[in-house]
Amino acid sequence: MGIATINPATGETLKTFEPLSTELIEAKLALSQQTFEQYRKTPMSQRAAWLYKAAEILERDQVHFGEIMTTEMGKTIKSAIAEVQKCALVCRYYAEHAAEFLADVSVGTDASQSFVRYQPLGAVLAVMPWNFPFWQVFRFAAPALMAGNVGLLKHSSNVPQCALAIEDVITEAGFPEGAFQTLLIGASQVEAIINDERVKAATLTGSELAGASLAAAAGKQIKKTVLELGGSDPFIVLESADIEAAVATAVTARLLNNGQSCIGAKRFILEESIADEFERRFLEKFQTLKVGDPMDENTDVGPLATPDILEDLDKQVQECIEKGSKVLIGGQRLSDRPGNFYPPTILADFPPGTPADQEEFFGPVALLFRVKDIDAAIELANSTLFGLGASAWTTDEQQAHRLIDELEAGAVFINGLVKSDPRLPFGGTKRSGYGRELGIQGIHEFVNIKTVWVK
Repeated sequence: MGIATINPATGETLKTFEPLSTELIEAKLALSQQTFEQYRKTPMSQRAAWLYKAAEILERDQVHFGEIMTTEMGKTIKSAIAEVQKCALVCRYYAEHAAEFLADVSVGTDASQSFVRYQPLGAVLAVMPWNFPFWQVFRFAAPALMAGNVGLLKHSSNVPQCALAIEDVITEAGFPEGAFQTLLIGASQVEAIINDERVKAATLTGSELAGASLAAAAGKQIKKTVLELGGSDPFIVLESADIEAAVATAVTARLLNNGQSCIGAKRFILEESIADEFERRFLEKFQTLKVGDPMDENTDVGPLATPDILEDLDKQVQECIEKGSKVLIGGQRLSDRPGNFYPPTILADFPPGTPADQEEFFGPVALLFRVKDIDAAIELANSTLFGLGASAWTTDEQQAHRLIDELEAGAVFINGLVKSDPRLPFGGTKRSGYGRELGIQGIHEFVNIKTVWVK
């Protein structure tokens, strides 16, 4: 796939970009290294001032940036603007807290003085996805820049204008030239950059396949990686749950970002005694959703980002139906309009051997499962290869403790929507990846944790 802006609501190609030549990549890597040598010495207070400025720019131009996102990958304009606001939030969070997170930590030993010091690594390559094209980048960039690293962004090929706009924000905020650079390159050009000795580490958010490829390349060079990959997140509703609150959150959890979220709830695991009521209320809410132009503020569900994503999702749905799964709503692609639209869909009653067993459904498709009790719910929730986020609904304290302890996930949310928060570490386990972004743990991923002993 070329590097291009293709409006997913219309299929129209709006702008194309040439991938960087080998010579231009070399120039950017050289600038990155040169900038790092000076930037690492910049006082923390100066970095914070620049990051506060970036937050101001994001808020000032939030509608403009939101429109770029909606045009390139189809999220609704209201969710795009909210994403820009969240980017400003993470900038302010690290501007305020990085000095505390990176301060020397004294440790009592037999030395006169011993402590831990956190120091930057250098250039970090970020390979980022299209689904949250601003947020995914800023949640990497804010802590990395505050730690004294410099960033290189290889963004998804369908959001090039988002990638360039992010570099512009960071440059306008006052960061030195070369502190954060966008590389408009194809996937085939990534390994050579990983192999370059000036690049010290890499982070990737995306598919299992992309994560495995990046980690293998980095492993050969003995370079640190952080991976945030796919998820088939469970949304467990037990008999003791507040059903009304669970249903209202379930709709948002499944359809956020037109259903294209790694931490979106995908498998709804319902205790038998409340399953009929949940299903009825859930279906009623799906029936009221408006699918259409993502630039319209009244639209609930916009198009999927690319024709390939639409094709893959429809194949999964059709295979489930052919093998005997029940369709409560949706289940057929929308052919009455251009663009990559798929209707909000609910599937239930899965026989063994359907894609619902293990695969991630990346789009507005909810999978409903019934179980007899909490034991069966936990077993089913843990039965996939993924372990990103889990949402569970109960008012029973003992059940809540069991769910927290026994669910295999990087995050467990009791009676709430799984979401990322700058104050909390974010990441997965099993095939959902490793390492953490956000919180104090996120800023510590790309630093040299140096032990100092003095006598």
